[in-house]
Amino acid sequence: MRKFAERLKELRIEKNLTVLALSKKIGVSDATICRWENNQNDIKGDQLIIVAMFFNVTTDYLLGIEN
Repeated sequence: MRKFAERLKELRIEKNLTVLALSKKIGVSDATICRWENNQNDIKGDQLIIVAMFFNVTTDYLLGIEN
């Protein structure tokens, strides 16, 4: 899940979003975003889909399966 952590942070920064702003937009706590970005928690399937839709990328991209 290391790739997910890297890609999530990269996408968030590209959109000029703070952790708090992203958390509000996708409906999870800012602590959850921090844990994802620091590779401390794995993302659940339904949450992965929400993040992918928000950033308009595929789940495979987020997971590092495709570029």
